[in-house]
Amino acid sequence: MSSLKKNLPLQNLVFMIFIVILMPFIPLILSGKSTWWQAWVYAVFQILAFVVSRVLAERKNPGIVKERSNYLNQKGTKSWDKVLSPLTAFGFILVAITAGLDSRFHWSKAFGLSINLIALLLLIASIVFSSWALIVNSFFSGVVRIQKERGHHVISEGPYRIVRHPGYAGAGISYFATPFLLDSRWAIIPAVIIFAILVIRTSLEDATLQKELKGYREYTRKVRYRLFPGIW
Repeated sequence: MSSLKKNLPLQNLVFMIFIVILMPFIPLILSGKSTWWQAWVYAVFQILAFVVSRVLAERKNPGIVKERSNYLNQKGTKSWDKVLSPLTAFGFILVAITAGLDSRFHWSKAFGLSINLIALLLLIASIVFSSWALIVNSFFSGVVRIQKERGHHVISEGPYRIVRHPGYAGAGISYFATPFLLDSRWAIIPAVIIFAILVIRTSLEDATLQKELKGYREYTRKVRYRLFPGIW
């Protein structure tokens, strides 16, 4: 953690800690149910995954956490991503809010333990996959921009051998796994909306990289799919 503190401005570090601690507990807070085990598992795993992935990523690629934490102020950010990036990054809160309110007011019937466990496994796998991409890719920014000052080049190892945007792929799966883990049928609605935004962002980013990043077109011939193998 000391390396993170060293590379982050104080206000960014405070904001990051606030988001990391508060966001995962939104379902528990809104539901008012301290015994909701699914929400506890969701919160604890989200926090652990975030901290561990950032520590490992910073250790491998010093400066990557600062790059991501200051993403709204980065030069060269595509105008459309100044809108889409916050939507995909913080829009996921709507899923957590909906799930919490759903639990409090009993809008949905429970999916059942077996569905909860399958969703949990999918959530874990999706976050691990996204974290793998973050650790491998030293240019894993929070916004779409060509990082010329950092020597931006194509990354084709690790999960990037499977799909071109593994971070988004993992995020997309987690969007849909969360409602089933938290027994919220209503939370599927914001999950679908956010996923649609994610697909649009993926398409625009991929087109940008093909046009502006040297070697990316050649990479797309080797790795054909953007998010999900055999689908798209």
